[in-house]
Amino acid sequence: MTTQVCDFSRSFVTFRLDFEKKPPKTVSHQPPYSLNNARIPIECRCRITDLQSGDVQTFVLGASCKTERVGVERHIWTEPNADFVPIFSETHFLNIKTFAQAGMEVDLYPPGSGKQSERQLGVIAEVFDSVRIDVSHCEGRLLECAKSIVNAVLENEPLVAETTLRTDRYSAVLEYPVKTINANERDGVYQTDTGPHLLPDLSVEPDQLLASMQLAFSAFNCADWTEFLVRVPTKIAEGINVYHYSQSIRLDCRNRIFGVGTRV
Repeated sequence: MTTQVCDFSRSFVTFRLDFEKKPPKTVSHQPPYSLNNARIPIECRCRITDLQSGDVQTFVLGASCKTERVGVERHIWTEPNADFVPIFSETHFLNIKTFAQAGMEVDLYPPGSGKQSERQLGVIAEVFDSVRIDVSHCEGRLLECAKSIVNAVLENEPLVAETTLRTDRYSAVLEYPVKTINANERDGVYQTDTGPHLLPDLSVEPDQLLASMQLAFSAFNCADWTEFLVRVPTKIAEGINVYHYSQSIRLDCRNRIFGVGTRV
């Protein structure tokens, strides 16, 4: 069985900042140039259907990078530095920054613009000159049993996973590349270990789905459930928390794996 799946190797989100058109609202330093296009690989696509209304919202997760000054001769990395991942819907964005400690904030530029939190939520049209979400597709071959998955792993075939979560109100389909996977051809056992990707909170109202998105790794070795390891504030000493993938959640779901390699 074949179907169209996301070709993550050729799928990108590109956001354009033009400060001659819109003043900075997401940076913590004076930009050396007034224009920048940032192209980021897509790590996960999440499509959530409201089963009551039929409305569908799509969210994409960009790959992790670091906070930086673009085009300078030295001192590229901002201080304090942070891991940075963007999440986009069609109309809104969520910038997630991970500093040395949970709860840190930095001053926005220009001075007097307030603080930038770890989770900056906003409207695309108010901040960006444009945001392009370019999802490429390729033909995927459904791997229908553990043996076919193991064989695809040992033949170095690229893999894409699809995990479907359901509640009474929502159906959420997560699509993401399988980066790390274990395979045992003697006993016919496989197990994914991959991420980070999106994990939605399906208990919230539709207008809160983006704001409540979390990052998680996932592992499964069958079609019926997944264990997620969620990024949450984690205590390491009295009064000191860091963000770490430390909360394990097991959810019933439907998992499918597709091979996207070309056999020669």
